Amino acid sequence: MLGASDLERARAFYEDTLGLAVKQEIPGFVFLETGPATLCLSAAHARLAEQPGPTEVVLSVDSVREAYAALREKGVAFLREPANVTGESWAANFRDPDGHLLSIFGPE
Repeated sequence: MLGASDLERARAFYEDTLGLAVKQEIPGFVFLETGPATLCLSAAHARLAEQPGPTEVVLSVDSVREAYAALREKGVAFLREPANVTGESWAANFRDPDGHLLSIFGPE
């Protein structure tokens, strides 16, 4: 569960920019489909802390370079370009509108 100071802005980022499907929505919460796990955006959690905690949400992709290019076209500002992190695995990091650290991870 990630805090979202502006739930509609966060929903638009995760749904429209990242392409995650909304699984369920109830007042103050948006549940997103991410495969075997569900990511929840919460207005209440945003009020619990002044800044995001030391959390990183890792999104598995088929090709880091292709996902990187597609997300940059949608305006995502990456913290660094795709880099090899171990063996065949690559990653690139960015932040959501509330400052939560996210990364795309998978083969180059």
